[in-house]
Amino acid sequence: MDDYILGFETLGMTDVDRVGGKNASLGEMISNLANAGVSVPGGFATTAHAYREFLAKDNLKQRIDETLAALDVNDVNELARVGAMIRQWIIDTPFPAALSENLEKAFTSLCDGNPHLTVAVRSSATAEDLPDASFAGQQETFLNIVGLDNVKLAVKEVFASLFNDRAISYRVHQGFDHGQVALSAGIQRMVRSETGSSGVMFTLDTESGFQGVVFITAAYGLGETVVQGAVNPDEFYVHKPTFEAGRPAILRRNLGSKAVKMVYAGNGDTGKSVETVRVDPEERNRFCINDAEVNELTRQALIIEKHYQRPMDIEWAKDGDDGNIYIVQARPETVRSRTSAHVMERYLLKETGKVLIEGRSIGHRIGSGPVRIVTSIHDMDRVGKGDVLVTDMTDPDWEPVMKRAAAIVTDRGGRTCHAAIIARELGIPAVVGCGNATEKLVENQQITVSCAEGDTGLIYDGMLDFELRENSVESMPDIPFKIMMNVGNPDRAFDFQSLPNEGVGLARLEFIINRMIGVHPKALLNYDALPREVKQTVDKRICGYASPVDFYIDKLVEGISTLAAAFWPKPVIVRLSDFKSNEYANLIGGTLYEPDEENPMLGFRGASRYISESFRDCFELECKAMRRVREEMGLTNVEIMVPFVRTVGEASQVVELLAENGLKRGENGLRVIMMCELPANAILAEQFLEHFDGFSIGSNDLTQLTLGLDRDSGIVAHLFDERNDAVKALLSNAIAACRKANKYVGICGQGPSDHPDLAKWLMDQGIDSVSLNPDSVLDTWFFLAEEQA
Repeated sequence: MDDYILGFETLGMTDVDRVGGKNASLGEMISNLANAGVSVPGGFATTAHAYREFLAKDNLKQRIDETLAALDVNDVNELARVGAMIRQWIIDTPFPAALSENLEKAFTSLCDGNPHLTVAVRSSATAEDLPDASFAGQQETFLNIVGLDNVKLAVKEVFASLFNDRAISYRVHQGFDHGQVALSAGIQRMVRSETGSSGVMFTLDTESGFQGVVFITAAYGLGETVVQGAVNPDEFYVHKPTFEAGRPAILRRNLGSKAVKMVYAGNGDTGKSVETVRVDPEERNRFCINDAEVNELTRQALIIEKHYQRPMDIEWAKDGDDGNIYIVQARPETVRSRTSAHVMERYLLKETGKVLIEGRSIGHRIGSGPVRIVTSIHDMDRVGKGDVLVTDMTDPDWEPVMKRAAAIVTDRGGRTCHAAIIARELGIPAVVGCGNATEKLVENQQITVSCAEGDTGLIYDGMLDFELRENSVESMPDIPFKIMMNVGNPDRAFDFQSLPNEGVGLARLEFIINRMIGVHPKALLNYDALPREVKQTVDKRICGYASPVDFYIDKLVEGISTLAAAFWPKPVIVRLSDFKSNEYANLIGGTLYEPDEENPMLGFRGASRYISESFRDCFELECKAMRRVREEMGLTNVEIMVPFVRTVGEASQVVELLAENGLKRGENGLRVIMMCELPANAILAEQFLEHFDGFSIGSNDLTQLTLGLDRDSGIVAHLFDERNDAVKALLSNAIAACRKANKYVGICGQGPSDHPDLAKWLMDQGIDSVSLNPDSVLDTWFFLAEEQA
């Protein structure tokens, strides 16, 4: 039997040439990781020898080789015709007797007397899932197959799928000889995820390549909806070091729409063994797996990664009957893990435009071109080089035309679907899961697809100007102080951490509140008293969370912990919320609680707001979030910055209030930094420093308040310059006071990002760190190194 069939339990990674990467990996996990708690359903595999013997029958291999040798794979129509013809030849060719007999023996043994056993029949190519090749989604998978005859037909369909259009094209473009790739069929017990959930997870962030997290996607039902991109799944990020320390480690939760699910159907044959049905709205509005299940997935993923010693791409399923989680596939991640960490590639939009639609961004690139709406594979030849492919969802066979596109936009799909995987392989920007791109965008419309602005991919009207910057960061020159970064958007944290840096000098809490929460904290605290229409809007935001207040705290924790984890163990200085009253009013429900001020810039903000009776309960929510990140999650690299402290009395009060809320200076290594941004702060620096562990200079407000000008006024904007002598005198005083008290002093305002010569002056003054916008880190670093030389 060994020539034709091998049980998974007998296989390991040395058997890739016999049963392909997927099946060898299943055997490797069953043999080596079962005792460690990795659960893999059993089964068996047909061998590469069996496949080659099958192709030798009726001169099949020679006919295929001759046909493919004459094929131009760039002719999409001819590729489709030839592929279909070869696949039909394979279906029509009978199995050799020995293969047929051994298949029957193995399947009868697996059934163990259960004639209704359901199995999955999957492909496993001998060149598949090696670190230098990604064949994701090229071959077929058949689910809910019942009975020997149906299994035999599914195996044939799997063999035939080696000649799918995309598989043929991929091998030609990657330089693989068609004859050198053989196919093994894996027959594996089905996990009853049709009544549970399933998905894909990676042991790195798929967009940035950051290896400090496990990224998990999940949806109801069988996992093919996630892989195919038919559903927008839930997403979770888990921080590996925090998880391994035994602490709460879930950094992010994104609720997906999960509109459909795949379930069993029919009689277990390959024609109609599954069907797609709508998901109940109540189920859609909650996460399909709980935190305990996210943690269990993470545990198994890390065991698998540690065993293979490389980033992994893993498919999983939760059985709805027994409640257990199973691993159904695991293979090396083949795109981000091969990218050089020493070359920074940054795409930057040089202008902005009207946002037409948004979705999940894939990669960090930008592309533009005319819209080409494609509704079926038969329309593929309409897509020319430089067009933007817009479709509901892509099929693996679309790969030959996808490589022509300047960008890809889909209605459905998440970050682990085929469209996303192929876009990463090809280096093409893609925005998936937009919902209604095929309805909103118009044929031939000029658009720009930007994946360079975080998790959310934006489609702009018109052909916007953008640039690509590339820098080598392999050996950065030494400079005498620390360069930190201003990072407000947690979406970009995993990306930005790869830049040379000494941590985050400014993380703005208001960015998290605005982008991830969007609701005024008072509206969540007083949820029951909200007007009906406001309550309905809030309800949409808080789906998946235990209560309105839990939503606010949990989202703050997610944003802060993502930043802290990305830069761990370097310091991340988080500034407490510094919205002005007009900005708070713009949040959902905000107008119910905010005063109407003539000059909000100089009004109810910063420390004055925190210590007021009217806002104190909101401030306490921020404190709870900070405490959870530091104490429960153990991310003690988070430090606190207090903005806009007008008087020494306010300084004393706010520090006391933080201590009352469990954030006491010095406890568990906590540093509380004051934002030095008022002339009073610099003039009375020594007195303010009695209450804080140092200063972070906010040069924006300090400049406008020193020079008495509104930085938003175009009439006097030309006078705004942080290098003004009066501003420099205050900067010098603040730095000197910190050095005298032996306390931290940094600067986080815009000035050093705009003016490298100001950064040089600050370096000469003895400042500890300069915190820059990420896009100016490398230029400023090299400038300072040259000035010093």
